[in-house]
Amino acid sequence: MNSTPVISSTPLFPESATSPTVSSNRSNRFNRFKWLYLSLSLIGIVIVSAVLGFYAYIAWVLARPVIPPLQSNPLQAVGLPYEEVQFPSANESRIVDGWFIPGSSATTVILSHGYGTNREEPWVPSYELAAEINRHQYNVLMFDYGFVHPDRPFTGGIVETQELLGAVNYVKQRGAEHVFIWGFSMGAGTALQAALNTDLIDGMILDSTFILDPETMFFNIKQQASLLPRFPSIALVSMFLPVFNGHSFKEVPYRTVNQTSYPIPILLVHSEQDDKAPYETITRFYENQKDEPRTKLWLLPDAPHEMIFRTHPEEYLRRTFQFLEEIIRPDSLTV
Repeated sequence: MNSTPVISSTPLFPESATSPTVSSNRSNRFNRFKWLYLSLSLIGIVIVSAVLGFYAYIAWVLARPVIPPLQSNPLQAVGLPYEEVQFPSANESRIVDGWFIPGSSATTVILSHGYGTNREEPWVPSYELAAEINRHQYNVLMFDYGFVHPDRPFTGGIVETQELLGAVNYVKQRGAEHVFIWGFSMGAGTALQAALNTDLIDGMILDSTFILDPETMFFNIKQQASLLPRFPSIALVSMFLPVFNGHSFKEVPYRTVNQTSYPIPILLVHSEQDDKAPYETITRFYENQKDEPRTKLWLLPDAPHEMIFRTHPEEYLRRTFQFLEEIIRPDSLTV
């Protein structure tokens, strides 16, 4: 008897990837993975962008401080006759505006104001200090660094040094035999940069000196956001600075400033409570100044940044003018 072959309904091969059901499952898994990957990538991009944006904002604020306009003048504020003056920066790239307050001696004191303000620097207070300087018959030059103008960025002392050197050249052209820089905060740090490039400065009084080095930069960043790490904070701010001010942080000669033994007398006035310029930086700097015996450090325990004259006026004036007189006795008067 012939039997009819039985055709089995069982497939020759088990269900494989080519099966519609399996293919659909794998396609769904792939799509879920793809969207998860894209979502995580998008979140990562947002986080990185936010971090970069935050540090870019810090660099922008540093490079573009908002400076109020002048509110007064030496005659209105403290009764001092003055001249409106202009002079070029040392490299003649800019014109600098200032006030020249004439005295009766051949000594001129140039006031070098700090960051975030103009020549008036009210918290010092600069008008009252200019009056005291002039009372000792010294000429006074008050001027504005270029960053007071909205279209000119702050450069950490690079361009500002040229402006201060221009001020030195200007008063020498007016007959100054002795030139002193009286600087505050960043204006004091700029004075140290300027003194690396000229022998026309006879001495400096540097109040609350701010030397823009990486440690001081991070010290100030931490004041605003205490949880930020040193790395990559310094690196990222340094990366963005040239975008907003046209100059690399590496151009600031902070290493040279910190390591130089200056051949001119300097009176360093600083406070242990300074919340902008750590006093340890200045004590280390002072240790390098042993070659000039007239250089001194007056370290106070309790004054805010740049407000030592305001908080200790009598001792401040006694120490600073005694310092000046010890250097230029022929032109000095008894306090």
